[in-house]
Amino acid sequence: MSNKLLIVPVETAEERTKFNHFQWEVYKGDPLWCPPLLSEREEFLDPNRHPFHQHAKVRYFMAYRGDKPVGRIAGFINYRHNEYWNEKVGFFGLYEVLEDREASDALLRAAEDFVREEGMTAIRGPMNFSTNEECGLLVDGWNGPPVVMMTYNPQYYVDYIEGTGYIKAMNLFAYLGDMTHMKPDGTGINPKLLRAANRVRERYNITIRPINMKDFDAEKRRVKKIYNAAWSKNWGFVPLTDAELDHLGEALKILLDPKVTFFAEIEGEPIAFLLPFVDLCQPLVKAYPKPGTPEWITMLKLGYWWKVRRSVTTIRAAVGGIIEEYQGSGVAALLFLEGILAGVRQGYKAVEFSWVLETNIPMRQTAAIFEAELYRTYRIYEKTLWLED
Repeated sequence: MSNKLLIVPVETAEERTKFNHFQWEVYKGDPLWCPPLLSEREEFLDPNRHPFHQHAKVRYFMAYRGDKPVGRIAGFINYRHNEYWNEKVGFFGLYEVLEDREASDALLRAAEDFVREEGMTAIRGPMNFSTNEECGLLVDGWNGPPVVMMTYNPQYYVDYIEGTGYIKAMNLFAYLGDMTHMKPDGTGINPKLLRAANRVRERYNITIRPINMKDFDAEKRRVKKIYNAAWSKNWGFVPLTDAELDHLGEALKILLDPKVTFFAEIEGEPIAFLLPFVDLCQPLVKAYPKPGTPEWITMLKLGYWWKVRRSVTTIRAAVGGIIEEYQGSGVAALLFLEGILAGVRQGYKAVEFSWVLETNIPMRQTAAIFEAELYRTYRIYEKTLWLED
């Protein structure tokens, strides 16, 4: 059998399935990897089912040596990103490769060539597919399985990507806070923080209320309004479309614990929200979905581990937003305090603040206030592309 490397475009549904299944080859025997549900990833890749494809041009590639797949990548243009930021940048994502530097180089080159042919002058990644989803390469902190919707990868990926001329565009930080010493009455939390939070609540006459799952569609609209306004100036942000909001909202339902999910309101008008995610990776690692195993069996295993509360000990302070008028006012600390105290009541043991832009000093300070430790760093890379004559 030939050992020659070949890069092949992925075009059919059958080829997308092979593209999807390749991850299990990379992480075979790795106890830290959190395997995804195959059906969810298949929908993610399908241009007819995932709303990202409505405003993007995506190409998938696989690397083969003979009949053996040795790597994969996606190259894509996110037209909404370029319109919003007035850029000509393409992206790469869904990058996975065995320990084969030649294959890695060729895959990255395939993604670069695709976006260059579309007129792009730079490429960034990894993105799966945008900052509204999973993004960043783990570059520091191989100290446990990832928390839900955070990335994980072998350490050699860092050398492979940096070795082809990619430089840091932005670091994303994850902070881990210990909740085991905290009590529902606030014991174990800095008294100054408790007093400051109460002053913020009283000063603005803020009401904190839990999410209403019975009115979920209306709650999604409130989240979108605040999120798109609050994040509008953040690096890499792209506003959610209605289709993306509906899709993401339904997908995230399983990750929400209504008892730790809050809105902040003034006179009945939402000004901020906090959507922590329950760490689905903990039961997923135990259920271990994989090709060849019927998904109903995986779901039975997942349901068992999901119900065993001791198996889900971490919440991720993942998505939040505050309208610009109240940013820097202390509302963020108040919301996080309410969420963490509610998490203590629910029996969670740890909270991950992630991801946090390295340039987001207020959020990094908020994590420090809760004595959370910077324990993982993710990186989005960029490379300038020279247009060929």
